[in-house]
Amino acid sequence: MSTRLEGKIVLVTGAASGLGAAAARRMHAEGAVVVLTDRDEERGRTVAAELGAPASFVVLDVTDETAWIRVVDHVVATRGRLDGLVNNAGIGLPGSIEDCTLEAFRFVHQVNVEGVFLGCKHAVRVMKAHGGSIVNVSSVAGIIGAPSLAAYSSSKGAVRTLTKSVAIHCARKGYGIRCNSLHPAFIETPMVDAMVNLSKDAARAREGLAREIPLGRIGAPEDVAAAVAYLVSDDAKFVTGVELPIDGGLLAQ
Repeated sequence: MSTRLEGKIVLVTGAASGLGAAAARRMHAEGAVVVLTDRDEERGRTVAAELGAPASFVVLDVTDETAWIRVVDHVVATRGRLDGLVNNAGIGLPGSIEDCTLEAFRFVHQVNVEGVFLGCKHAVRVMKAHGGSIVNVSSVAGIIGAPSLAAYSSSKGAVRTLTKSVAIHCARKGYGIRCNSLHPAFIETPMVDAMVNLSKDAARAREGLAREIPLGRIGAPEDVAAAVAYLVSDDAKFVTGVELPIDGGLLAQ
C-alpha cells in the first residue's frame, strides 16, 4: 500500500460503518493519522481499535456546532494541525415530494447539509494557515433526481454546490485548501441494505439495482475509499471544486 498520506491528520465523520469506516481504513493503510467520529460510540471505538494507533475515535453529532468546535480544536491541540476532513456522515429517508413530511425533510437537511456546512466552516478555520483538503460525500442523487428520495436528493444537491462555493472561496483567499465532492451510486452500505430491505424481495431488489449500473454490480465501500484517499493526498493538489462520480458509469448513460 502507498504511503502517500504519511503523517497527514485526517478527520472522518460517520466513520463507525459503511463508507466512513472504509475511508478510515484506506487512509490509515496509506499512513494517515485518522481521527474517526460518529454518534455511535461503541462501533466507532471498535473500528478505531481495529486500526490501532495512531488512529483514534471521538464522539461527534455533526448537527451540533459546539461539538464541531470541540472536536476540531481537540484534534489541533493533540495532533498539532488538521490536514484533511471527510464529511461522510449522512442519512436517507424514503419519500417522494408527496409523501415526505416537513419534519423528515428538515431532519435530512440538518444532518446532510448543515453537518457538512459546519464541518467545512470549522475545518477552514483551522486549515487556512497551512492548507488542506476537504472531501464532501454527496451522491449521484445530488446530480440526478431520485423520485422516491425528495429530501435526500435535495440535500445531496446542496452538498454538491456548497462544495464548489467553499472551493472557490478558499482558492481566491489563497488558503491552499481544496474542496471536492464525491458522488457514489449504489454502494454496499447499511443505507443501501435498509433501502432494499423495504421491498418484498430484497434479493431481487438488489439485483435490480445492480442492473442499473453499466458495470453490472453494486459498488464496494473500498471503491469510494480509494477516491477519498486520492483527493486527500497531494496527488490531487491541482484538483478543487470537482464533483467526482463513483457510479460504475450510471451518469454516463
